[in-house]
Amino acid sequence: MLSLAREGLRVARVSLVGAKFSLKNRTEVRLSYCRWKSTHPAAMSANQSESIRHLYDNVIKSAGDKRTYRGLELANGMKVMLVSDPTTDKAAAALDVNIGYMCDPDDVPGLAHFCEHMLFLGTKKYPSENEYNRYLNEHGGASNAFTAAEHTNYYFDVSSQHLEGALDRFAQFFISPLFNEESKDRELNAVDSENEKNLKSDMWRLHQLEKATADQKHPFSKFGTGNKYTLSERPAELNMDVREELLKYHSTYYSANVMALSVLGKEDLDSLSRLVVDKFASVENKNVTVPEFPIHPFQEEHLRLRCDVVPVKDIRTMNVAFPLPDLQPYYRTNPGHYLGHLIGHEGPGSLLSLLKAKGWVNSLVGGQREGGNGFMFFTVNVDLTEEGLGHVYDIVAHIFQYLEMLRQAGHQEWIFNECRDLSALKFRFKDKEIPRNYTSHLAGILQKYPMDHVLVAPYLCEDYEPQLIDNVLSKLTPENVRVAVVAKAFEGATDSEEQWYKTQYKIEPISPDLIQQWSEVETHPDLKLPLLNEFIPTQFEIKPRPEEAPSVPQCIKEDSMCKVWFKQDDAFLLPKACLNFEFINPVAYADPLNCNLAYMFVQLYRDALTEYAYSAELAGVSYALHNTTYGFYLAIGGYDDKQSILLKKVLDKMTSFTIDPKRFTIIKELYTRALENFKAEQPYQHAVYYTTLLLSEVGWTKEELVGSLDEVTIENLQSFMKQLFSHMYMESLLHGNLTQQQALDTVGLVVGSLQDKTKTRPLLASQRVKHREVQLPQGVAHKYERENTVHSTSAIETYYQCGLQSTRDNMLLELLCQILNEPCFNQLRTQEQLGYIVFSGVRRANSVQGLRFIIQSDRQPAYLDERVEVFVQKMESHLQDLSEEEFQKHVSALVVRRLDKPKKLTSETSRHWGEILAQQYNFDRDNVEVAFLKTITKEELMNFYKEHFSWGAPKRRKLSVHVKLAEDAAAPGYYRRDILQE
Repeated sequence: MLSLAREGLRVARVSLVGAKFSLKNRTEVRLSYCRWKSTHPAAMSANQSESIRHLYDNVIKSAGDKRTYRGLELANGMKVMLVSDPTTDKAAAALDVNIGYMCDPDDVPGLAHFCEHMLFLGTKKYPSENEYNRYLNEHGGASNAFTAAEHTNYYFDVSSQHLEGALDRFAQFFISPLFNEESKDRELNAVDSENEKNLKSDMWRLHQLEKATADQKHPFSKFGTGNKYTLSERPAELNMDVREELLKYHSTYYSANVMALSVLGKEDLDSLSRLVVDKFASVENKNVTVPEFPIHPFQEEHLRLRCDVVPVKDIRTMNVAFPLPDLQPYYRTNPGHYLGHLIGHEGPGSLLSLLKAKGWVNSLVGGQREGGNGFMFFTVNVDLTEEGLGHVYDIVAHIFQYLEMLRQAGHQEWIFNECRDLSALKFRFKDKEIPRNYTSHLAGILQKYPMDHVLVAPYLCEDYEPQLIDNVLSKLTPENVRVAVVAKAFEGATDSEEQWYKTQYKIEPISPDLIQQWSEVETHPDLKLPLLNEFIPTQFEIKPRPEEAPSVPQCIKEDSMCKVWFKQDDAFLLPKACLNFEFINPVAYADPLNCNLAYMFVQLYRDALTEYAYSAELAGVSYALHNTTYGFYLAIGGYDDKQSILLKKVLDKMTSFTIDPKRFTIIKELYTRALENFKAEQPYQHAVYYTTLLLSEVGWTKEELVGSLDEVTIENLQSFMKQLFSHMYMESLLHGNLTQQQALDTVGLVVGSLQDKTKTRPLLASQRVKHREVQLPQGVAHKYERENTVHSTSAIETYYQCGLQSTRDNMLLELLCQILNEPCFNQLRTQEQLGYIVFSGVRRANSVQGLRFIIQSDRQPAYLDERVEVFVQKMESHLQDLSEEEFQKHVSALVVRRLDKPKKLTSETSRHWGEILAQQYNFDRDNVEVAFLKTITKEELMNFYKEHFSWGAPKRRKLSVHVKLAEDAAAPGYYRRDILQE
């Protein structure tokens, strides 16, 4: 896949981008870490020892990280980071090639991305197209890859017992890929389908437009995804052989000296070292030089411009951008991080607070953004209100006023120290990562940092050097600005079209007079530096745990008002906790109007608490509030030290909430656009949405929600809030570094706040009703069609309903999906090339489950549905032909997936919370179901298949949702359960 996020397109509120550096020995480093030293690899052959040029035994790691690390530089120049974790359930590996689409040949845009796709489709040692994915699937693993501007990153995970076999297959990607002609012709469709998926995505369109309005001679401007035209038709016109171009590209750039490998396994470091040398020492070193781009793609002629852009969705945004030189060498000062922290701040006196008070913006994100090896950007992105669209230059003026305030305020070492302390906390108490994601991340940053500092470098913010901050600040001037405004209001007023995505836009210079005005702005009295962050935790003690403490949540309180579940953490031992509360009142989802009012209450509340909660979020303590089909959900998470302070504020605000009329109007308009924008979501998302509507006992369509918006008034919202809080039942889970008494005290605070301030009374037991799922009739296949008016692709979700969940049926269905997974992808995606998005798996909702297939394609939905049905029927013979050994491999693979332990507290909390929401409370589900899984026979699985999926099966229940192109679509038909009454 092609990646945007990996290019830093999503600018974080607080940028923690690291840098290339050579770290000096310093004793005043404030981060809590330790250097781990290993012995040299033992029992290596002479050839293996000669294959290692350098070995790094002093990798700096977080004090709480129990894993051990070793860095290697192989004789062929490949950089390697080894991670030994004896407790891991999954092994993982990733390899990053420090070459991306900026190295595409000018005549073949998308070649790097196409090469990424092709490496999965066979090598000389393993020529079968699906061998790699088949092996991973049979051993509980999965794989993926992405291509970015300067990186191509491949990664996988697998059962910890089968790392060697997976690595052997993986290494061949970089030694002897086949690039078969037939595979190339078919996989071109997948690349084209991936591009098609993105054509109506505003995120992709705006990113390409930024490149299209930069220096067209700069590699930054390239189109990285590729499509049939760039990868087939145009090369044919130029008499170019694309397979030869692929071979040439791989031969030229896939060199060991620009590769970084990360491997995580349960083996010790010496064993991992031998394994890596054995598999990767033969990757050829072609002495490739990683390209550098010291010249910025935004030159003088690309500055002081305004670009008006027409989006697909009805959105209003503004991007203010400044070109920067590469800040990577200044990792220890990280001046862009310091400035991003201030400009993107959301507390009192912030730029966001001023712009919200004026009614011009809803959100603001600011910070540095990676560009390429030699250049960066600093951006400020705002979400505009309707009124704000008419004040874009005033907003830019306020940005320059804030920058002027920073210049006049001078150097603030205490703010730098606060940023440093927050980064140090993140590193000291960072959560354990999912192995596959972790190795992908490590392989990428191995390209940036010295081996022994790879883990700590992204968190470093050590040296306070005001002159460097001033140097960056000096670049953020009116003379260097670019402004892009995105709104539907520009339809019919543009004069240009971007080549690849056909985005309509207009560029005009910003007048010299306006540039001069911005250069002479004075500070604004409402713009101030942030206050000292009072949420930074100071207590990190792990609470003592009773010897007989249970290993799963226990109900510690139950009455007419609430039910409380509690588990003291026994796995992660970090000073963190997760507090989850579900407030139940059926009035919240009684009809479309109430659903809208519940949403408005939540959004207005969150909007009003922004200033206060932002400092807590920076300090690692956060809250979440969402409306649900049962009422609303509140969660507090992060460091436990200051959670009670945030919770009290959240409750005080919630129980005494008053509506700001100006913000009400703005947020209602924002919500209205969000509902209308649903039509521009991906077709497969539409298919999933309609499936959910059809099968849910209660659900409101977007049209029904829009139809009741006129009744969404301040008066009705005030009345609704009284109803909402008049009666409630609360179910909660408190999990983490807290004692049972603390949990009870916390619940007492919540319930007491409701009873004292809003006079909330208990909900009657008969009102605490669990939503049900529609039962499809047996022996009938239903089809539901809807139009897609935006995208040029169609989609389906085909669902075979199996019935209520039970231990037996859960495992039979999951085992069937485990066996179907790779053949489905290989047949429908790789062989038949139905589309880029091809998915099969379990669908569960309201305790009912079944087998689902989701496909997005340029083919007609009826054809897709037919191909799914053919595949499902052919699977009977596939199941029948499985040997006992193959069958047991799949059982073992599913055991690995199910017993894969949560890697962090929030993941374990989510599992337990899911049991509570489903009212099943099987907190030991994985062990219980795996025990049953191990008893399943092939005959039982065949009987399950014949019972639910075969033609004429006695319990076969099928629903197909077809999302068709508008010009091919039939009349819309009926909503929800109506179709089931035919």
